[in-house]
Order: sequence, then structure tokens, then C-alpha cells
Amino acid sequence: MAALSRPRSATKGRQFSKYDARQVKARWFERLMALIALINLGLVVIDLSYVPWRDAYLRFLPRVTVWYGETFKGIEPHRFTTHYLDTVESLEQQVALTGLTSPEAQDILEDLQQQSAAMVAENPFQLANRSGNLEQIKNHLRDHMGLESATDSFVGFWDYEHLSRAGFRREMTFFNDDVRPLIETNFFRRLAVHGGFMDLFWRIDLWFNLLFAVELLARSFYLGRRYKNFTWRDAVLWRWYDLLLIVPFSALRMPWLALSRILPVIIRINQSNLIDLEPTQQRISRFAISHVAVEMTEIVVLRIIDQVQALIRDGSLSQMILRDTDRRYIDVSGVNDLEVLAQRLGTLTVYSVLPELKPELDNLLKHTVTTAFSQAPGYQGFRQLPGLGNLPDQIAQHVVAQISANAYGLIKGGVENQEGVALTQTLMKKFTDTFKQQLQEAENITELETLLVDFLEEVKLNYVKRLASEDVDRLIEERYQIYNATQADA
Repeated sequence: MAALSRPRSATKGRQFSKYDARQVKARWFERLMALIALINLGLVVIDLSYVPWRDAYLRFLPRVTVWYGETFKGIEPHRFTTHYLDTVESLEQQVALTGLTSPEAQDILEDLQQQSAAMVAENPFQLANRSGNLEQIKNHLRDHMGLESATDSFVGFWDYEHLSRAGFRREMTFFNDDVRPLIETNFFRRLAVHGGFMDLFWRIDLWFNLLFAVELLARSFYLGRRYKNFTWRDAVLWRWYDLLLIVPFSALRMPWLALSRILPVIIRINQSNLIDLEPTQQRISRFAISHVAVEMTEIVVLRIIDQVQALIRDGSLSQMILRDTDRRYIDVSGVNDLEVLAQRLGTLTVYSVLPELKPELDNLLKHTVTTAFSQAPGYQGFRQLPGLGNLPDQIAQHVVAQISANAYGLIKGGVENQEGVALTQTLMKKFTDTFKQQLQEAENITELETLLVDFLEEVKLNYVKRLASEDVDRLIEERYQIYNATQADA
């Protein structure tokens, strides 16, 4: 038997090990795909931020930034600013060879003056959306030269007398440190066939789109074999957020919509446990729910009060109470609900509530009667008489018992006796009719409606409006305390 059991346990162990191995492989596959989705999202963010943040990228990764711009964004050096910087380098080389006073150096200075005036007038930075950089260049030159005109500052900067007086090396150090980096940020961007700027990021993004499309097809095939009647449509509905990873937004010239991939990326990271997002998710959910709860509570309460005020103003509430036959009133049960409700409550009070309250009522009546006796003249002297000291208490107890029995019997008889029931109904009907008759008077109903509307308005202003100014953090803390208390009790 032992020999037979060993192969079974070994087989069972191998089955569990195979199952565990599949679980580990599935977990690592989910993490790998989540990581790939995160990389894709990162590339989308970099691509969208490349043009606005190109100056910062040039500062930290100049070679990579230039290569990416030339390869995928159609960005190339601007001819005007490139020629301008080449002319400045030619000036430095010529001055190093022949000096600042040579005719060759003078010709280059005149050329730089003309190019500087054209730069200010034509603004070659506009196409690259770098006009702000040109304004910074103007400000640097104005401050450096002490002039109000940017053109005069440029022309004066490249003047022979200024460079000789201020020192050529000193002025070139200023230009290379403060002006040249801003000029180098300018670029020219080629246009595509569709009329917009050239953007070839789709060549990178398309590989990710194909990968996630193949993954979705593979999931559909796997689930179709594992579960009966499971179609590819069911798989798409089950993993609907993966469609955001498949749609080629860049190729469709809708690159900003690719940021919506943050949703499937977060879901994949959370499901694969690549990063524990549960605490963050709970905080966001609690914060949002708490704020929405406050806003919804205020809106609902205000809506209810406004509706009640509207019913009072148009007379619907008074007509509903008076049951005016001239207005339509939908009666569901076909009986007077208030009358039946009053009868049921009366029966419940007489047969169930009052018998339970009888001892407490007797004690209250006894206390009342005893207190009344004690305030009577000569009561204390009467209690001092031999053999008669307890007589007042006995009388009070007897009176209370008699009153209690008679009162309960009267009430019970009024409920059980047909004549008593008829008299009670007659009394209630007389009271109701009289009350309605008094309400129907114009002065009374108008005054009551005005008072009710004003009262509800005061409630809105003094209490309901406070919900918006309540401390949300305090509400969240109270909710946590209640949740912890219920969990502890559970």
C-alpha cells in the first residue's frame, strides 16, 4: 500500500508544481506587459513634450535630442540663425588672425549688423514658436548696451568702436554665455503632405500597437478554448481598456489622445502587482467620494426644500391636505389612509403600548397625587396622628389605581365598544372638518403658506448651506472612525 501511495503523492506534487509554475509564468507575463505599457506611455509623454521642452532636453541630452528631432520630428537647423552663428565664428577666427582693425574683420562686423537688424525685424524664431527666446535676446542686449531700442543695441554691439572700447574678448564672452544658447534653440521644422508639421513617432508607436493587438487576440483565443461560447467580442468587452493601447493615435494625427493610455497602464500595474497602487487608489477614492457626498447631500436637500416650497406656493400642499374635490388627487388604496392609520395606531397604543407603560404611569400619578396632598394645609400634622400616618399614602395609591383602571377601561371600551367607536369617529370627523374649514379661510391659509415658505428659506440659508463649508477632512476622519468601529464589532 505504501508503495502504491508514493506514486500518487509524487504525481499530485508534480501537478501542484506544474500549476504553480503556470501561475508564476502568468504573473511574470502580466508584469512584463505592464512594464511594456508603461514604457510606451513614457515614450508618448516624451514625444508630446519634445517640442515644448526641447530647450531643456538640449541642455541635458544634446546629442539624443538633436538625433530624435531630425529623425522623427523633421527638425533641422534654421538657415538664418545658423548662418548668423557661423558669421560670429568667422569674426572670432578673423580677429585671431588679422586683428579687429583689419578690413576683413570690418566687413564681417557690417554683415553682423545687417543680420542683427534683419533678425529683429523678421523674427526667424516665430515658426519654431520660440519668439520668447528672441525677446530674451533683445532684453540681454538692451541691458548690456543701455539702450531702449533692440535694433540699436544689436547694431551698436557689433560696432568697431564699442568692441575696441569694451574689449573684444570680454564682449564675446558675454555673447557666447548669454546670447548664443538662446539663438541655438531656434530650428526649422519640415511640413508633411497633410499640411501639418512632420511627425514620425507613429513608426515607434506602431510596434507597441501591434504587440498589444496580438496580445488581445491571444487572450481571446485562450479564453475561447477555456470557456465555452466565449467570443472575441467578449474578450474586447472584458479588456475594453486595452483598446486605448491598440488605437494608433499618432498615425491618426491625434497624439494628445494617446495620454488616455494612462488608464490601461494603471490598471495593468495594479493587477500585476508591479507597483502597489492600492493605498493611493483608496486615498483618491475616499477623497473623491467624500467631496461628492457633501455636494450631493447639499443638492438633494436643497432640491427637496425647493420642491416643498413650490408645492406650498402653488397651493398643492394645502389642496392635498384638504382633499379638494375640484383638483385631481390620485387615491391608490381607495380608502382614507389617514383615518385607517389613526385607527391602527390607536389600537396598537391601547392593546400593546399602554399595558407596558401602566406601572410607570401609576408611579407618575402617585407622585403627583402625593405631592398635591403634601401641599395641603394640615397635611404634616395629620401624618403625625397615631395610626393615621400612612393613610394619605394609602388613599393616594387607591386613587391612582382607580383613576388608572377607569382611564384604561374608558379608552379600551372606546375602542372595543361599537357605540364608543362611533362616538370617537364622530369626534375625529368633527375635529377634521372644523380644522379644514378654518384652513380654507383665505387669511389663514395664506399666512400659514407664507410662514412655511419663509421657514424653509431660513433652513436653507442657516443649515443646508453649511454643508458646502464643512471641513471635508473632518468628515473623512469621522467616516474612518465609524468604519473602524464597525469592523472591530464584526
